[in-house]
Amino acid sequence: MKGQALKGHLDLLVLGVLADGPKHGYAVIDELRVRSGDAFDIPEGTLYPVLHRLERADLLASEWVEVAGRRRRVYRLTDRGRAALVSERAEWQKFAGAVAAVLKGGAPWPHPT
Repeated sequence: MKGQALKGHLDLLVLGVLADGPKHGYAVIDELRVRSGDAFDIPEGTLYPVLHRLERADLLASEWVEVAGRRRRVYRLTDRGRAALVSERAEWQKFAGAVAAVLKGGAPWPHPT
């Protein structure tokens, strides 16, 4: 899926992935890819600024952990992040429903003359 299609929605997708529990950046990328059936293959250079922005907004918190001898930064939702996810999920559902209603719509376009 083209990057432009994700513009404005990536924050919500990241919050959704982290709702299931803390993950490091590569795990977030992998989970987005798996859950989307390979439609969302987000480059590191796109994801990490999102994680940092969400952390600055107090929607995420992070800590360094050691896994198999390697240090990784693990991100988790804050209480504020959980509340934002609930709110943004409701907004997304309204938006998606409205788009679906428009697309199923009336006569084919362009209208015959």
